[in-house]
Amino acid sequence: MNMPKSRFLLYFPLVIIRENWYNSKASYRCYRLLRRKAIPGIDYNIIRGRKLKKIQEDIKTGNFRQAYLLYGEEIYLKQQYKQNLAKALNPDGDTMNFSHYEGKGIDVKQLIDLCETMPFFADRRVILLEDTGFFKNKCDELADYMKELPEYLCLIFAESEVDKRSRMYKAVKSCGMIEEFARQDEKTLMRWAAGLLGKAGRKITQRDMELLLTKTGTDMGNLRMELEKLISYTEGKDIVTAEDIEEICTTQTTNRIFDMVRAVTEKNQKRALDLYYDLLTLKEPPMRILFLLAKQYRQLLQAKQFAAAGLAQTEIASKLGVPAFVVRNISTCARAYTVSELEQAVADFVDVEEAVKTGRLEDKLSVELLIIKYSSKVS
Repeated sequence: MNMPKSRFLLYFPLVIIRENWYNSKASYRCYRLLRRKAIPGIDYNIIRGRKLKKIQEDIKTGNFRQAYLLYGEEIYLKQQYKQNLAKALNPDGDTMNFSHYEGKGIDVKQLIDLCETMPFFADRRVILLEDTGFFKNKCDELADYMKELPEYLCLIFAESEVDKRSRMYKAVKSCGMIEEFARQDEKTLMRWAAGLLGKAGRKITQRDMELLLTKTGTDMGNLRMELEKLISYTEGKDIVTAEDIEEICTTQTTNRIFDMVRAVTEKNQKRALDLYYDLLTLKEPPMRILFLLAKQYRQLLQAKQFAAAGLAQTEIASKLGVPAFVVRNISTCARAYTVSELEQAVADFVDVEEAVKTGRLEDKLSVELLIIKYSSKVS
């Protein structure tokens, strides 16, 4: 179907549709079909076609492995699957046969003793362990024990730090399932966000969706909270607009930093300093602001170098580890500088950090001086 390029809207069936056929029976049937296929409590739009279907299948059939390891940068998905697994394994909230450990310093001998304890009037004993450090540091005793786990036992590990070379990683792999929750790409996030808005009867243009992600970042937990705010704010409306997003959504620190870089690039010194003072008011440490500013300027330099080498925007996005639409913003700012100017800026940030660490320069003043230097209209 040929569609005009005028105004497109994202909606729940995960297709881009025009306003004048949004109420069509076909799109509604598609919506109902997806709703019927979705597993309650699971973000079906994200996991479609991924290995996460294996965990879904375990939850759906009730055929569970003896051990699960959930880890990765996408905390929201990891937490969601941890909760769904725990609920499926312990549907009645049985406190006698469910135990929860969190943090390092767990007594492994006591843990093994608990594992060896038969469930009380139940078929299964479930133990949830979070951020134990077992997969980063040595835990040979538990790794050895996991070679022959009791049939009634199920262990769920939700970890922040994992070394794939560790014995614990290999032990879980041999007797259970391991799932890494990576950061989602921009297309997946857009489909997911459009799905949540669609469930609430809202539509949004792709341009405005990009604006939303620019403000919220790619963390799914934060994006979910901002979407809930948007849905409440737009009660009674069908379409979420850029004005709604600007009015109600909170810009994350890293994105405020980029706004500051953009203001510096545009030689808008007042706005750049205002953004800096806003961050200080929000209790952001000056050294963290300095670190993030330095990171942004390194990205400007890298983007300019990659573009000069003939890399496509998608390739640059992959190398920088950011969504493609963010690369467009970075490239726009980078065009205001030469490569040598960006190299000098990166060097200046290193020098200032050293001056602060050695006590030759006060931290708040150091960032202010850099902003003034690079936002000055007369170089």
